[in-house]
Amino acid sequence: MKFRLIIDETRDEEIVATVHERTALTDQLEAMVLAYQGADSVLAFNEDEWLALPFSRIECITVLDGKVYAIDTRNRQYRLKQRLYELESKLPGNFIRINKSTIANENRLERFAVTYSGAVDAVFKCGYRDYVSRRCLAQIKRRFETK
Repeated sequence: MKFRLIIDETRDEEIVATVHERTALTDQLEAMVLAYQGADSVLAFNEDEWLALPFSRIECITVLDGKVYAIDTRNRQYRLKQRLYELESKLPGNFIRINKSTIANENRLERFAVTYSGAVDAVFKCGYRDYVSRRCLAQIKRRFETK
């Protein structure tokens, strides 16, 4: 397999992949390219600071008390101005919805834990936990089975 990157500011951006057949890799590549909106961070704030929070530092984005928060890799909460559905369209392909009010970074998921009641929780590397809805669980299983 070959890879070529040509940087030319005078031309329109275009990504062309020549492959023998469609595979899981080509599907992931296509999803990543189509999901890219030109940004790799989101404007976030807490009581002390405003910052451009990179997507790679976000464990999940969730709604708490009617407000949207990003939880980072150090388990700190940052308030976001956008609504969850607005953010969902801007996030890269490695973010998946785990319930009605939470979008998770699958690269930061440590494991899924089954509770005594039979529910499933997503456990993140920073220690944060959130429940996985039954509606989203089937989609998550399919996604991880294809990897």
